[in-house]
Amino acid sequence: MIELAKAFKATQDTHIELVIMNKNLHYKEVLNMNVPIHYIIRSVKKDASVFRKLYLICKKIKPDFIHCWDGMTAIYALPVAFLLKIKLINGMITDAPQKRSMFKKSLFRARLTFPASSLIIANSYAGLKAYNAPTQKSLCIHNGFNFDRTKNIVSNDDIREQLNIHTRYVVGMVASFANVKDYPSYFKAAHTILEKRNDVTFLAIGDKTDSAQAINLVQKGYEKNFRLLGTLADIESYINAMDICVLSTFSEGISNAILEYMASCKPVVATEGGGTNEIVVDGETGFLIAPSSPAIMAEKINTLLNDELLRNSFGQAGRRRIEQEFSIKKMADEYIKAYRGILENKQD
Repeated sequence: MIELAKAFKATQDTHIELVIMNKNLHYKEVLNMNVPIHYIIRSVKKDASVFRKLYLICKKIKPDFIHCWDGMTAIYALPVAFLLKIKLINGMITDAPQKRSMFKKSLFRARLTFPASSLIIANSYAGLKAYNAPTQKSLCIHNGFNFDRTKNIVSNDDIREQLNIHTRYVVGMVASFANVKDYPSYFKAAHTILEKRNDVTFLAIGDKTDSAQAINLVQKGYEKNFRLLGTLADIESYINAMDICVLSTFSEGISNAILEYMASCKPVVATEGGGTNEIVVDGETGFLIAPSSPAIMAEKINTLLNDELLRNSFGQAGRRRIEQEFSIKKMADEYIKAYRGILENKQD
């Protein structure tokens, strides 16, 4: 969303304003974009006053359309769009759940909001299929990566010194410590590797990866080979310090972490399924493995640790794939084309 807003700022015929429901911003750069920001902070979880506040904002600025970015905001935007006769773009599909019973809330929100949405945009084809989105008004636009993010990064040596890493290799996973992310398999794979070699440090970066629950997954005696770092800024610098990048998960749309891995020329070991299959080419940019397969994950990581040429080959192929298929320019162009299509239909 931020990268798209930047692209809009570069155009002459687009005005964008943001409505944000949380003041705990992960990407602080949004504050420097010179884009009007409206904060609607809920006093309780189900705060009906949000409808009125959003209605007043939209009534004042008279947007051509409202673009919501998750299921909750889709629910809030739905009556506002209806009352003010504003086109609703539904961007809530960012994952691709394999077991729908695990995602009752998101599927309920989808069923409620899809009929009234002018356009449904997902970041993966797998997501559109998983949510059974109506094909006649659905569109897949893959996330794009802005290569400016890889400029001015902290050196590998500085990151190693900061984290007190002295092993030859670094393996890392960037993901929040959440139910849809399979950190237990990642840690089991790490322990399997460390039983046979002691030259690897494993990183975990993301929300709550430094929690007590995460720490408890590290077996006694192996603590010195783990760095559980929590949420960090400048994530590209830490990815640059990794030799191999992992994403162990149960459900995934288009993973920004994998885009960052491949843009940084890193070989990937990732759980197959969902949008991951749309990014990673098995045996060319990395390895795809079955869900909850720590033994296979350990085997694939070991294969890469023992083969520098293969690591470099996968890394270079991954970088080329992001440049060609997942650039921020391609993403922005596709969004702008979709927006203009909606406006043309509105005028008709």
